[in-house]
Amino acid sequence: MNKLKYMTNGLVAENPVLVQLLGMCATLATSTAALNGMSMGLATTAVLVGSNIVISALRKLIPDKIRIPSFVVVIATFVTIVDLLMHAYVPALYKQLGIFIPLIVVNCIIFARAEAFAFNHTILESALDGLGMGVGFTLTLTVLGAFREILGAGTIFGISIFGEAFKPALMMIMPPGAFISLGLLIAAVNIITKKLKAKKA
Repeated sequence: MNKLKYMTNGLVAENPVLVQLLGMCATLATSTAALNGMSMGLATTAVLVGSNIVISALRKLIPDKIRIPSFVVVIATFVTIVDLLMHAYVPALYKQLGIFIPLIVVNCIIFARAEAFAFNHTILESALDGLGMGVGFTLTLTVLGAFREILGAGTIFGISIFGEAFKPALMMIMPPGAFISLGLLIAAVNIITKKLKAKKA
């Protein structure tokens, strides 16, 4: 397989949120605004790339019986690094995302890529896979957060776009809005993907 394919798979074809439906807890909870979604996505991407590289590098040294505990240790190390860096340099954002940064440790996306990909592929392939999945996750959360923020607050990245006359649909930044927005986004991607496949056929 073309190595570039490993990176592009995560954007649409194997998008962790829109296709594999992984990481739903973080997706629904942190996509209340575009900045929150993007920040959570970038933090997850950093952990994905780092843990994929290390797990791939150590895959021949890790006994099969203890691979899951080994994955946890590696992933938790990178999550701790990201957690401390965010706490030190972007405290306001860190406070906004709260418990969801430490919870990256148990994010299904990270474990799925470690188990299904990094443990069976080279370091470069694993790095590209982690980057692709991370970028796909980040784009999805950013688009979802932007959609909810525009409708729920009349802003995008905190900047007002409709003025004071706009009456926001507050439901969009609440839990029901998260489910509705995600459902609409998944439906839109499925429709576009089917049309593109039909044209190719």
